[in-house]
Amino acid sequence: MKTQERSFDDDERAMADLAEVVDWRPVWGPPETGMDAIRALVNRVTAATGWRPWAPGNIDPDRYTWGLVTQRETVMLVLPDAVLPESPRSGWSAYEIGPSELPQAEEGLDTYWPGQLELARRHWGPPVYVGPGDDPRVPLEWRGRRRHLAVWLRPGAEFHLYASQPAPGETAAGFGYSVYANEVA
Repeated sequence: MKTQERSFDDDERAMADLAEVVDWRPVWGPPETGMDAIRALVNRVTAATGWRPWAPGNIDPDRYTWGLVTQRETVMLVLPDAVLPESPRSGWSAYEIGPSELPQAEEGLDTYWPGQLELARRHWGPPVYVGPGDDPRVPLEWRGRRRHLAVWLRPGAEFHLYASQPAPGETAAGFGYSVYANEVA
């Protein structure tokens, strides 16, 4: 197993960008494809966030997602019901994990989780949930896929900070965060 530890700079910027969106309800829309759907998605997100499209003239009509760039130059992948920062992940991660190294990867995630959580708290305040990803209160779609999970609620959205759950066949583990719609306008 190999590990790396990067500066938190990318996550600092991305988390600050996400924190500045006061109301996420205008961001979300139907999962449609085509030029008009992508333009509508870009227009909704731009109006709600001030972010700009990263390739405004090259719309792929078969897509239903698009990248937008924040004022801090973070690229956000925007879906009709989620936003995923595309910036390189900061902090600790493991890769080339062999089957016998899963416990080491879990130990690394457990060791570095408090630092990731503290970073998110600085930007998003106190979470409404912090706990294991296999808690029965975690929806089935997420349960067991996350080793650690923290959730924040915003108007129209849930912010999730998580540590992946290393499993047989998985060769990488680390931390991530995303914004998910909890109300569609």
